Amino acid sequence: MTTRPPVEVSWFGALCDDDYAQLGVVDPALRSSWEHCRAIAVAAEAGGYDNLLLPSGYALGIDGTAFAGGLAPLLARLHLLLAVRCGELWVPQLARQIATLDRMLDGRLTVNIISSDLPGERLPAGPRYRRTLETMQVLRRLLDGEAVSFHGEFLDLDLDPPSARTADGRCPPLYFGGLSEEAREVAAAAADVYLMWPDTLPEVAAIVADLRARAARHDRTLRFGYRVHVVVRETEAEARAAAAHLVAALDDEEGRRIRERSLDSGSRGVSRQAELRDAATDDGFVEDHLWTGIGRARSGCGAAIVGDPDQVLAKLDSYRDLGIEAFILSGYPHLAEAEHFGRLVLPHLDHAPLRPRV
Repeated sequence: MTTRPPVEVSWFGALCDDDYAQLGVVDPALRSSWEHCRAIAVAAEAGGYDNLLLPSGYALGIDGTAFAGGLAPLLARLHLLLAVRCGELWVPQLARQIATLDRMLDGRLTVNIISSDLPGERLPAGPRYRRTLETMQVLRRLLDGEAVSFHGEFLDLDLDPPSARTADGRCPPLYFGGLSEEAREVAAAAADVYLMWPDTLPEVAAIVADLRARAARHDRTLRFGYRVHVVVRETEAEARAAAAHLVAALDDEEGRRIRERSLDSGSRGVSRQAELRDAATDDGFVEDHLWTGIGRARSGCGAAIVGDPDQVLAKLDSYRDLGIEAFILSGYPHLAEAEHFGRLVLPHLDHAPLRPRV
């Protein structure tokens, strides 16, 4: 019998105007707002989830950092996975911001580093990822309480760490993803958790093996996370019907518009999600219980695990057998699907709540 370590199970904060009962059909009640996203967070904590991803966008939704600060006093147990885009803030100021939020959360902050273009910017992948690596290296040192003398391509500074310190005086875990050669090297050199979007089981195994080898060359180890949607119901037929309903009103042109509005719409990861859709069967499944139809209106994470509770649990366990130690899940609409998964699957998934770093 396979012994699997407990996993981290996170839900999605839907801060980027990305909540629908049917994809492409805007419901004002589901638009990103303090009230709606707060309700998702409170439900995630009550439902037993370990962490909550707060995504980052410019043209869409609400700001994740401000939201995290407002949410912190309302949570007693849930961690927050705050997405930050490299270049949006001068790194010393970003360090102060992260340290302050971590204190407000009593050591329950985690950070998702994003290496995309900034609003109005078009930076080639090479320099963009070099900026990301410099950001992660300096950010970690500052949050570890170290003085920094760093003279790179994008950062040139000599300074002491900020007086604001995290709850344990250490840098929170840095989550990072990307499929390109440049992204993989940044993850191997500087991340704590490598995140990947949905893919077939053989490809997930290959990515894990590749990143482990790259990290070893840096004398480091990585944890691995998997970002995927879920559609779970009491029976497989009900789950497939719910999935079909989700895209039943979606116009192809509207789906294309939704995909292209993201700053990351041209990335290698997004291209891979399109390849999975192209390889899928007529009903959208690229392998057992992995449905790509959701990617018709998603620029990024573009597939969902669809099935009854036993099927969804078995699919998650198959990823765990490949080395996945953290799941970041979502579903539409987010409040309702969090309840379905929290009731039908989460009690049977061996997960250990994250411990505050104090």
